Amino acid sequence: MKTVMNVRNQFARLTGLAFFLSISFSDHGQTNNRIITGAEQINVLMPLIQNKPVALMVNPTSVIGQTHLVDSLQRLKVNIKKIFSPEHGFRGTVEAGETVNNATDLSTGIAVVSLYGNTKKPTPEQLADVDVVLFDIQDVGVRFFTYISSMHYLMEACAESGKKIIILDRPNPNGYYIDGPVLHMELKSFVGMHPIPIVHGLTVGELAQMINGEGWLEGGKKCDLQVIAMKNYDHSKKYSLLIKPSPNLPNDHAIALYPSTCLFEGTVISLGRGTKNPFEILGNPLLKNQPFQFKPMGIEGVAKNPLHENKICYGIDLRTENVGSEISLRYLIKFYNEYPDKEKFFNSYFNTLAGNKTLKEQIQKGMNEEDIRDSWKKELNQYKKMRKKYLLYP
Repeated sequence: MKTVMNVRNQFARLTGLAFFLSISFSDHGQTNNRIITGAEQINVLMPLIQNKPVALMVNPTSVIGQTHLVDSLQRLKVNIKKIFSPEHGFRGTVEAGETVNNATDLSTGIAVVSLYGNTKKPTPEQLADVDVVLFDIQDVGVRFFTYISSMHYLMEACAESGKKIIILDRPNPNGYYIDGPVLHMELKSFVGMHPIPIVHGLTVGELAQMINGEGWLEGGKKCDLQVIAMKNYDHSKKYSLLIKPSPNLPNDHAIALYPSTCLFEGTVISLGRGTKNPFEILGNPLLKNQPFQFKPMGIEGVAKNPLHENKICYGIDLRTENVGSEISLRYLIKFYNEYPDKEKFFNSYFNTLAGNKTLKEQIQKGMNEEDIRDSWKKELNQYKKMRKKYLLYP
């Protein structure tokens, strides 16, 4: 108990975040039922990493209160050897799909190793000088959000190099439901690495346990995995994010729409990249009978060359749309039916995002949303049964 108190007092003194003494470090973790993330439980983490060389995969969401995890650990004299950087970069200033480069972080002087570019998996040489790797990134609970793919490769590299990986768990803002087609593994890619539905209903910690438990790492390997679970979290809770998880998900409403509207990345329809409301507005220059219009424009670090740049797009505004507990296909079906050149509506990326070859065919054949959803049920039910084995929260 004395050691824990020393860590608590040292952390509060160094960071100036005195509220951690009463909230984050509560012995019972039951202060006003506030969700306490894995990263906030410094008293649990420090004994696991003290006096050990450490690497971290983090981004701007990796915070304790208002302090970045890297800064917090540096002040506690943790030996941070390097930072692994996922899509959008360590500081979150790189737009979707753009290569992230190796660098030295100007604020901390720590080497930043890109894992979003030519190399997506740490090499044995990059892990040789560390004993423990921490993963602390806010996810949104959707299969094609690439942070979970980066986590997969990090786990795989740790398994191959005999390194321990610790997942600092965070809430899933879309964790209150499960929906969408389950990925068929012949379409495995960096935007879909696991046979899970589009909305998988897991935190990153639970998914890491599933990846390990189901033998999904290369060669069926298992890594030395530990999850620091949250306190006071359950999957029925909706969670508001204080920091946007990526440049094009600026608010809770966009995050809620993301499972439905991201499928438009595989079509000729703009989903609002290059505007202030990505994933909340939809349109195309040819749909002039639609009631809403917007013009995508290049935005440095967010959308350099958005689809239909500098062209007026006509479509629909979803900013006030109530988002339910399921993926909606009605927007996709609507735009396909109204687009004048249906042969050009879908691009080659659509099946990769959908995770199967049938959704595109079902829409082209004129199937309604209810019948399409029925075709997912068998695989969804099998997934839900498997999911129960890995839940850390009710």
